[in-house]
Amino acid sequence: MRIIGLDYGTKTVGVSISDETGLIAQPLLTIERKHADKLRQTYAQIESIIAEYGCEKIVLGLPKNMNNTEGERAAATREFAANLERRTGLSVIFEDERLTTVEADRILEETDVAISRRKEYIDKMAAAIILQAYLDRENNSK
Repeated sequence: MRIIGLDYGTKTVGVSISDETGLIAQPLLTIERKHADKLRQTYAQIESIIAEYGCEKIVLGLPKNMNNTEGERAAATREFAANLERRTGLSVIFEDERLTTVEADRILEETDVAISRRKEYIDKMAAAIILQAYLDRENNSK
């Protein structure tokens, strides 16, 4: 069973995918859009990836504030999740995404990815970190 991981941002969505065993998350791609409120093509691309990989669950990063409260971005993310559930019929599981972008940037720095190229990798790497956190928790609870 494959699981898709998403890092939803104002103009991008980082996408990751699990292996078939549900143990390892890997970055897949970054979906970009010109306008924050234009999501139709974003949903269509996600639906296409779900169909291509046979995903059975969606893990979506939930942007919480450092004090564990939810703000405007979390509300937009919850709305995005509701639309995904309606469109795909799959359940969306929220995963705390605090500091995932910082961690993704650190990983890219450690692997010597040039600063000028990090932007193209950061969102899909953050999505992989979000999905891996979920997979690790699920596998440890078994």
